[in-house]
Amino acid sequence: MLVSASALFWGLQFAFLSPALALLLVTVFGASAGEVGWALAIYNAGGFVASLLVPAYADRARNYAGPMMACGGLTLALAGALAATTSLPLAVVALVVLGGPAGVGSSLLFAHLKHTGAAPGDVVRTRALVSFAWVAGPPLATFLIGGFGPRSILAAIAVVAVLNIATTAALRAPAVQASDSPAEEGRVPRGRVAVVVVVFIALQATNSATVSVMSLFVTDRLGLDVAWAGIALGVAAGLEIPALLLVGKLTGRVSGRLLLLTGCVAGIAYYAAMAFARGPVLLLGLQVLNAWFFATVAGVGLTLFQEIIPRPGLAAGLYANTRRLGAVVAGPLIALGSVTRLGYGTVFAACAAITVVALAGLRGGVSQYREEPSLPAGRISR
Repeated sequence: MLVSASALFWGLQFAFLSPALALLLVTVFGASAGEVGWALAIYNAGGFVASLLVPAYADRARNYAGPMMACGGLTLALAGALAATTSLPLAVVALVVLGGPAGVGSSLLFAHLKHTGAAPGDVVRTRALVSFAWVAGPPLATFLIGGFGPRSILAAIAVVAVLNIATTAALRAPAVQASDSPAEEGRVPRGRVAVVVVVFIALQATNSATVSVMSLFVTDRLGLDVAWAGIALGVAAGLEIPALLLVGKLTGRVSGRLLLLTGCVAGIAYYAAMAFARGPVLLLGLQVLNAWFFATVAGVGLTLFQEIIPRPGLAAGLYANTRRLGAVVAGPLIALGSVTRLGYGTVFAACAAITVVALAGLRGGVSQYREEPSLPAGRISR
């Protein structure tokens, strides 16, 4: 119950902040569109660095709950700093110095689970709760902002930060990880780890690009009202939760590699069909494939990183950064929507091609590892 509550609160913390951040920068700090872009870029760059440094410290200390509590404290400080100033430069400094490290808390939760001997299925089910928070969080944030003003979201984030600190304090327990030797790192060739990282950056990029252009695709390519884009994304997000729960149930019975392969096949089918889709029925029906694709990337992907990288913090941090880097790579993909006759359907077609290449890389990068559930946590066989 503590792990479930912690996952829900960490998910809510950023489900509140991320959708509202651009609005806060404009309404509270008077940022222009260009300044919003720079502020978010600097903030995300700070988060990228923090998600490498903080988990590395946690790995060295063999302690993940302590840094998680610190992340909760930094979130509380961030909410206070943003509430106390109207200066855009000070707000950006607070986002980088406080918000960057605070954002690592969710990754540290999964590192803590790995360090304390949680089974892969438990990790995937915990990830489903984070997804649930992202389904509920943005509407709640919108309700608060509409009813009480933009700064009200800062109070909500502060409350969630206090709950994060409390649940993390209760989570503290002695680690039961069976293997703590640094020599474990030599068991997995770095080249193969690099292949898996690149593959997941590509997979995350396809998801980020298609989500970003969904509104334009629906209005420009399908000729539908923009509301259908929100409905389609909502259906996909809603289906993602049972898909993750199913992945968690199958983990241990079916190899993670096979689940990932089925997810990539579903992703290829989804992107290829969307490139030529017509009408709202097909738009919504295809979200089943989309949900399964992202559930395998989010659920099995996280456990795969924990399997091939013996240091739990580094594994969780690297996986989280595939999402950030994927969003960067998505930029050129989105630009394809304006240079071909297929319009924004080209973005989906390109994503299908990229997923095919990623599937080939996944087969090569993961096939060398034989899944052996009987091995102690952290041990990898070649």
